[in-house]
Amino acid sequence: MGIYPADIEQQAATVIAAYRDLGWMIATAESCTGGLIAGALTEIAGSSAVVDRGFVTYTNQAKMELIGVSSVTLAAFGAVSKETALQMAQGALIRSDAHVAVAVTGIAGPGGGSADKPVGLVHLALRSRSGEIDYREMRYGDIGRDQVRLATVRTALDMLAGAAQTPA
Repeated sequence: MGIYPADIEQQAATVIAAYRDLGWMIATAESCTGGLIAGALTEIAGSSAVVDRGFVTYTNQAKMELIGVSSVTLAAFGAVSKETALQMAQGALIRSDAHVAVAVTGIAGPGGGSADKPVGLVHLALRSRSGEIDYREMRYGDIGRDQVRLATVRTALDMLAGAAQTPA
């Protein structure tokens, strides 16, 4: 038994197997999950054939420096936004050898929320080299920091699994 719940480990194993069969690599760009998506993927033996790299970009500065999120985007929309998530995924794709990149940014809580951006709001984006884009806005609610983060990992793995069904 690994460090993640069994359902997440199974999801990750499915993603790793699908991407290994396709010969594809994955990159992650994570804010609110702090590397948990990359961690779930690398929990699976043989994941080095699939996981190219992960970027943990918790601060706006890290988002700009490591994955090229625009300061204009951050000023106009904030770190927790569709626009930022899409730029994070694009930046991770550009700065890696991956075929697919997934990015997440959100408010895990317990504090930090507002009326417009409540605790449990997470933006997820996926981009592929073929131009595929998947975007999801999730409102998990104030279910606790750990649960928001784990729910985000599940959603990101689901997005990665879906991307393996279409050509990159």
